[in-house]
Parts: sequence; C-alpha cells; structure tokens
Amino acid sequence: MKRLLTSRDRRKLLSFGISLIILGGTAIAQKQGWLHKAAATVQQVQPGTYKVVEFVDGDTIAVDMNGKTEKLRFIGVDTPETHDPRKAVQCFGVKAAAFTKGLIGSNNVRLESDPLGTNRDRYDRLLRYIYLPDGTLVNAEIIKQGYGFAYTGFPFTKSDEFLADQKAAREGNKGLWNSCTPTANQYGGFTSNNAN
Repeated sequence: MKRLLTSRDRRKLLSFGISLIILGGTAIAQKQGWLHKAAATVQQVQPGTYKVVEFVDGDTIAVDMNGKTEKLRFIGVDTPETHDPRKAVQCFGVKAAAFTKGLIGSNNVRLESDPLGTNRDRYDRLLRYIYLPDGTLVNAEIIKQGYGFAYTGFPFTKSDEFLADQKAAREGNKGLWNSCTPTANQYGGFTSNNAN
C-alpha cells in the first residue's frame, strides 16, 4: 500500500529542492565570476557612502548625494589655498590637493557630521569628517602627513587629536613644515606663505 506524503514531508521535500537550486545557482555564479562582480558592485554602492565627483582642493570635495552634487568642506583641517580668487596660490597648495585626490582615489567615502559644529559653513558647503572604506579619517591623515593645518577656529570634537597630529607633523618636519614658512593666523592656526 502506498503511503501518502504528509504536509510535513512535502515541506521538507520543498525545502530540500530549494536548497539544491540555491547551491547549484551559487556554484554556477562562482564559476562565472558573478558573485565577485556582485560583491564589487555592493561595495561601490554601500548605503551611507558617496561617490566623489570633484576634488576642489585639499580640504574640499564634491559628492553625488542621491543624484544631487554637494560640496563638502572637511571639518578641522585647512590646506593651503589654490583657488581662492582673493589670494595667491599658497606654498604646498597644489601638493595638498594632489595628496587628497590620491588618498581618496576612486573610493566612495563615508561622511560624518560633528555634534559640536554646524551642518554647513557660510558658503553653504556641508561640514563633514571624510572616512575611507578602510576606516582612514581623511581629515586627520592630511594633517598627519603635513599637507594641512589643524583648523581650530570653530569647536569640533576631534580638535585635541588634530592638534596632536599637527604637532607631530611639525616636529617631524613633514610636508609643508619642511618646504614652506607657515605663520600663525588670527584663527589660532597657521597660514602657508605664497608659492614661489
């Protein structure tokens, strides 16, 4: 006498069949490289990360924020000027801009505001910390490597950290500290001399 399948048996059989299909599809996808391509695509469009569409200078970029281009000014760092129409190009300005572009490269960036600061500056740029996918804080790295100064004219939570990074770069004679003649300014920071 034939035994009829119970609903429990049918569920097990269906679950087993679905598992086989998934395993087979995964094996085919791996062979074809689909999973690798899909993983790379997911990495490029992670929620909360943004594609850089313009490198304005060493401390300002523009990102595509859900179809809208937003300019971002890096919190707590000031690099020598390259584009300010009121000022001459400053010593290490071009190198600082190139450093920032090279550091970020084609990576998407994660943005973080500071609870002590405002959301935008007087030029309507978003004020943000900029993080790379590996966790590198771009703002701090610029200061550590001597491509910019700690900008403490406004309160922000990482000011002590950035001042310590600046002190180490200055004492280590890194970057602009080795090639330029920075002078103290009215904002409690430094300004680079004009480029030669």
